[in-house]
Amino acid sequence: MNQRKYYAIVPAAGVGKRMQANKPKQYLLLLGKTVIEQTLQALLKTEVFSTIVVAVSKEDPYWENLAIAQNPMVIRANGGKERADSVLSALHAIKDQAHEDDWVLVHDAARPCVSVDEIQRLISALKDQRNGGILALPSHDTLKQVKNNTIEKSIDRSTIWKALTPQMFRYGVLKNALKQTEGDPRITDEASAIELCGKQVKIVEGASENIKITRPEDLALAEFYLERQRD
Repeated sequence: MNQRKYYAIVPAAGVGKRMQANKPKQYLLLLGKTVIEQTLQALLKTEVFSTIVVAVSKEDPYWENLAIAQNPMVIRANGGKERADSVLSALHAIKDQAHEDDWVLVHDAARPCVSVDEIQRLISALKDQRNGGILALPSHDTLKQVKNNTIEKSIDRSTIWKALTPQMFRYGVLKNALKQTEGDPRITDEASAIELCGKQVKIVEGASENIKITRPEDLALAEFYLERQRD
């Protein structure tokens, strides 16, 4: 079972409205390359993936112009309206080469600071698991449940973790879960689909540097983390 292959999926069909930019956030420049190029290079550095599938919108005018789009390790799939649609499309793109028990690591296009060490720790921790798991961070902040701008109660932070990516699951387990939960608005990541199917998802502690670029100020922080990784 440990000899199974590993595939990466990068859903990249979103438009990233919160960035207030004139193009999707994955195509903004970060240290001389686009965000998605930095993300894909981080994945390629691990040297564990048989194929990396990038799911982009059919109308995407940017992807084909990137040098990394010509990398033989990287293939394109058509993205969908929702994240789950894009991931399912990417899974379909590798159906002729992936085994049901192979591993799929789904990673956000806007998380360029993930490190090789972080991915290797995830793989090492989960390689003998039946379903899979995710990178996550324990909450260190005091958490409040709020309604109408008023605190209703404090939440026990010891039970709260912040989900990161990659999220790593068996090919068959992920494909079946996404099909079973198709259209469910509660599916905000791959783990939520697995959970709704009654399967257990493991947690592997990730790194705080593994940020998701969502707002304009995040670009400067990502630049800082990437430059530190190179030192």
